[in-house]
Amino acid sequence: MEQVNFFENSLFKEKVEKTFLVQKKLIHEHMPEADVQHVGSTAVPHSLTKGDLDIQVRVTPELFLKAVQTLSKLYDLNEGSVKTDSFRAFKDDSTIPPLGVQLTIIDSEYDFFWKFRDVLILNDIFRVEYDELKIEFEGKEMDEYRVAKNEFFQKIMATPEFNEL
Repeated sequence: MEQVNFFENSLFKEKVEKTFLVQKKLIHEHMPEADVQHVGSTAVPHSLTKGDLDIQVRVTPELFLKAVQTLSKLYDLNEGSVKTDSFRAFKDDSTIPPLGVQLTIIDSEYDFFWKFRDVLILNDIFRVEYDELKIEFEGKEMDEYRVAKNEFFQKIMATPEFNEL
């Protein structure tokens, strides 16, 4: 049973920013055409976070398979994640903080990580609601948290704020 714990993201700010810049540079060295974005709770000021760094790599459809091959050389495939024709997840647990990389085709069904970040940054009510959900699951089972998190994000995806992005 994996337990989930949350922390103020300000505790990780320096390390997250440094690791993001290093990883963004690395990705751009191999894929200069990719849109590399810092996403996840560490990208949202004043949020609670598990303390990991999430990066979204956005590419055009014709570059997706090449991007999968390239990122597979840089990171481990996240075997526990979904794999589709427009989405792959990678990870690197050796970085500080641990890293998750979400590869998406621009405007595909999984090209939403940057939108969640922006909605939470622009709408403090949603950010607070998300933090309250995290507080509710502090110390509890990760799988239970993931179910509740998914429900929260489904709700966010139905908002005008999300759909305007």
